Amino acid sequence: MSTQVNFKSINKLAIPATISGIAEPILSITDTAIVGNIPVDGLESLAAAGIVGSFLSMLIWVLGQTRSSISAIISQYLGAGRLDEVKNMPAQAIFLNILLSLVVLLTTIFVIEEIFSLFNASGKILEYCVSYYSIRVWGFPLTLFTFAVFGIFRGLQNTFYPMVIAMLGAGLNIILDFALVYGVEGFIPALYLEGAAWASLIAQAIMAILALILLIKKTDISIKLTFPLNKEIKRLIFMSLNLFVRTLALNAALMLAVREATTLGDRFIGAHTIAVNLWLFAAFFIDGYAAAGNSMGGKLLGAEDYDGLWKLAKTIFKYGMIVSFVLMCFGFIFYRPIGYLFSNEDIVLNTFYSIFYIVILGLPMNTLAFIFDGIFKGMGEMKYLRNVLLAATFLGFIPCLYLGMYLGLGFYAIWIAFVVWMMIRGFSLVWKFRRKFRPLVQNP
Repeated sequence: MSTQVNFKSINKLAIPATISGIAEPILSITDTAIVGNIPVDGLESLAAAGIVGSFLSMLIWVLGQTRSSISAIISQYLGAGRLDEVKNMPAQAIFLNILLSLVVLLTTIFVIEEIFSLFNASGKILEYCVSYYSIRVWGFPLTLFTFAVFGIFRGLQNTFYPMVIAMLGAGLNIILDFALVYGVEGFIPALYLEGAAWASLIAQAIMAILALILLIKKTDISIKLTFPLNKEIKRLIFMSLNLFVRTLALNAALMLAVREATTLGDRFIGAHTIAVNLWLFAAFFIDGYAAAGNSMGGKLLGAEDYDGLWKLAKTIFKYGMIVSFVLMCFGFIFYRPIGYLFSNEDIVLNTFYSIFYIVILGLPMNTLAFIFDGIFKGMGEMKYLRNVLLAATFLGFIPCLYLGMYLGLGFYAIWIAFVVWMMIRGFSLVWKFRRKFRPLVQNP
C-alpha cells in the first residue's frame, strides 16, 4: 500500500489530530481558568486543581502508552498489507489496559491524603486535593479506554473520529464546568471545585461511550476478547513497558517541578499551574503533526519505503515549526491578557508573567522533540525513546533544576530546567534518526 507524503496527506491526519490532541489540556485549562476565579478560596482551589491535575496526568500518561504501541503495530501491518493478522489484538490490549487502570484506582483511592502530602500540600489545599481527586479518579479507566480506541484509529490512518469525540467531550466539559462550579440559579447549587471534578468525569464518560460506538460502527476491529493471545501481544507489552518506564521518568520531571513550586509558596504553585497548562496546551497543539508522523511513519516503515520516511520527517518538522512560530507570536502579543483567563489574583499573575517568556521561547525546541517522538513511536522504537527520556531527566532536568535552586534562581530554575530537558530529547532523536535512516535513503 503506497503512502503519499505531501501537504494534503499530512494535514489530513495532522489537523484532526491537533484538534483531538488539545482536548485533554482544554479540560485542564477550563478547570484551571474557572477554578482560579472561584469567589471563595480561589487561590487554594487553583493550587489543588494544579496538583491533582499533574498527578492524574502522570497516571494517564504512564498507563495510556498502549495507545502508541497499538497504533505502531496496526500502522506497520497496514503498510505491509497484513492487517488481518492483528485484528484481534486491540481487544486484548484494551482489556489489559482497563484491568491495570482499575488496580491503580483501587490502590490510590484509600491513600489520597498521603499521596498529596508528598507534594507538600497541607491545610486547605490538601483538603481540596482529596475532595477533587476522589471524584476525578473514577474517570481514569474511561480515559484509558478512549486513548486505546484513539490508538486504533490512528493506526488505521484515521484521526477524524478521535477529533469528533474530543471536540464533543471538550465542549460538554466547558458547559458543565460553568454550570456545576458556579451553579445555575434555581436549578443547580454552586459546587465550586467539586463541580469542576464532576464536569470532567461526566465528559470523560461521554467520550468513552462515543469511542465505543464509533469503533463498532466504523471499523472492522472486534472488541470481543478472544484467545489465544495474538502473536503481537508480547511485542505490544514490551513496547508499552519501555514507554511506561519512559513516562515515569517524564513524570518525575513534572512532579519535581510541582513539588518545588509548591515549596516556594502558594503564589508559585498557582503561577506554575497556569504555565504548565499553557505548556501542555502548546505541546498537544504541536503534537498533531507528531500524530501524523506516528501514523504515517509506521505505515511507511511497514512498506519499507525509506525515501518516504525521510521525506516525511523533513516535511512534518517544517510544518511543526510553522505552528510553533504562530504560537510564539500569539503568546507574545497576548502576553498579559492570557494570564487573566486563569486567575484574578495579582500576586499569582505577576509571578506567572515573570517566567512566561521562557515557556514561549522554548516552543521550537519542544517542536523538535515532539515531532521526532511521534515518528519514533510509529516505528516502534520505544527502547530508544525510553533511554533518551531517562538521560534527559536524570542527567539534564534534575541536575539543572537543583543547580538553579542552589544558585538562588527559584522559580526561574524550574523553567530553565524544562528548556534543557527538551533540548536533550530533541537533539538525541534527530541524531538517531539521521544515523539509522540516511544510509537507507536513495534520494535524500
